[in-house]
Amino acid sequence: MEALRDSLGLRVDSLADELGAGPRLVAQSWFARHEFFGPASTNQDSHDLPFQRWYRFKEAFAPRAVVEAFSALPMRPQTCIDPFGGSGTTSLTAQFLGVRPTTVEVNPFLADLIEAKLTTYVPNRLIRAFRTVVDAAADIEPDPSAVLAGAPSTFVEPGVAGRWIFNRDVAVRILAYRLAIEGLEDATHRRLLRVLLGSTLITLSNVVISGKGRRYRSGWTRRAVRPFEVGRLFEAAVLRAIEDIVRFGRRACLDFTLLRGDARTALSQSDSVDFALFSPPYPNSFDYTDIYNVELWMLGYLRTGADNRALREATLRSHVQIHRSFDSAAVSPLLTETLDLLNARRDQLWDAKIPQMVSAYFDDMTAVLRGLHRVMPAGGSVMMVVGDSQYAGVPIDVAAICAEMADGCGFALKGLSQMRSMRSSAQQGGAHELGETLVHLTCE
Repeated sequence: MEALRDSLGLRVDSLADELGAGPRLVAQSWFARHEFFGPASTNQDSHDLPFQRWYRFKEAFAPRAVVEAFSALPMRPQTCIDPFGGSGTTSLTAQFLGVRPTTVEVNPFLADLIEAKLTTYVPNRLIRAFRTVVDAAADIEPDPSAVLAGAPSTFVEPGVAGRWIFNRDVAVRILAYRLAIEGLEDATHRRLLRVLLGSTLITLSNVVISGKGRRYRSGWTRRAVRPFEVGRLFEAAVLRAIEDIVRFGRRACLDFTLLRGDARTALSQSDSVDFALFSPPYPNSFDYTDIYNVELWMLGYLRTGADNRALREATLRSHVQIHRSFDSAAVSPLLTETLDLLNARRDQLWDAKIPQMVSAYFDDMTAVLRGLHRVMPAGGSVMMVVGDSQYAGVPIDVAAICAEMADGCGFALKGLSQMRSMRSSAQQGGAHELGETLVHLTCE
């Protein structure tokens, strides 16, 4: 244990050599709170860490993974980009290490989460804003059916067919806080407090979230959630955030760029960057927007079914949950072989569109790589963690296919590193047989 900590500590010290004494001590203190066992992958529990505890993100990069990626580069980068920002770990860690981050995120709730973490605050002003929200919410009695007029009917009691996500009196209090937050003048305070309110929603609801999506809690009809718990949980979330801001707000780099939108096109708005580190959605036919539907609807990011569809269509074509175009120009020898195998077993697939989806996924990944090449100088590096999938016994070797396509996008393959093995779906036996791989590319 001590050897692992010492090893990472040396890497942090090396990366922080150019920082001033104050920011360096802040960075060392933040990193000291992390456990550094196991693979530096996207599957490490960092939910109780400062800033990471603002919202429970299922499979965020561990800060250790970011440190190790930076350490593996021949020269320290001045700028770093993450085209799939997620919970913002890459950008936040970069700030602590004095590297200016740029991040892209299409999900508006997650984009707010990232910006909330990267922003600088004056704690006393934030406390006053919170008090203003508490006072205002006490006098608001919203009608959930009016505020959530465009949301699915299952959100608030009485729901549909005897099922609902929020008890009505709990929903009233949540929406009261939301409306009070929307009344704040300062956009940075509105953003952070809305995110922190969002962090309470699943706990207050009748559902749980897992890697397979949303499901009702066991015995949820007997579970009593009282309206006063909304304020209690919200206050606790705000106090944790203020503690993190006070203790770790003095980061080496306070600047950042957040691009809100589809990574396939938004990269064109980025300035030049030295390094890209990211993990895209995997082609596992899971619609990742489903995980955040509760926050998106309850906090007002989505107001109509058209909003929901537009968001889904702006994500990578990694699933078949909505009807969309799967036109693709992606080409690689291994992709062609894989598609031939999938088409030969089409009668065994649970959805006939899976071969087209797989092809479209790599078409989208090609667009992302080409976008990175346009903003990266020769010699720049790309590290991406990708995950394999499997359909009807046909493996989708994502890392190998991406490596084959990289040359046509202006990159040379530097190496492939196995990160971990993931469990396949129950339909495929559920064994740990799917690889998660770090693909390292250099820009030519």
